[in-house]
Amino acid sequence: MSATTTAYLARPGRPAVVARTLGELAGPTRGVVELPVRLMWSSERAFDLADPDDLLWMYENVLRETSRVEDLRELIDGGTLRRVWPLLNLPRGVRLAWESRHRGLRTA
Repeated sequence: MSATTTAYLARPGRPAVVARTLGELAGPTRGVVELPVRLMWSSERAFDLADPDDLLWMYENVLRETSRVEDLRELIDGGTLRRVWPLLNLPRGVRLAWESRHRGLRTA
C-alpha cells in the first residue's frame, strides 16, 4: 500500500506554502511595506501596517501568492499573524494548510 499526501492548494496548481514555525516569521510590524511584483501584480503594492485593512490585505496576498518560505519569513510577523488569523479572508487550502501545521491558529 502506498502512502499518499494531500497537498493543500492556494489556488489550482499552486501548493500553499507554510512556515515550519511561527517563531521564524520575523516580518515588519510597523511602517510601510512594498510587496514585490511576484506577490502583488497591482501598481499599488505598498501597505501601511498601521492601517488594519492594509495589514489584512497584505497578509492575505502574501499567504495566498507566495511560493517561497523566505517571503513568509521576511514579510509576515508570527505574533501579528496569530492576532489577525481569524480576520483573514484566505482560500480554503491556505487556511487548512496553516491550521494543520500550526494547530494553535485554529483557536486564535
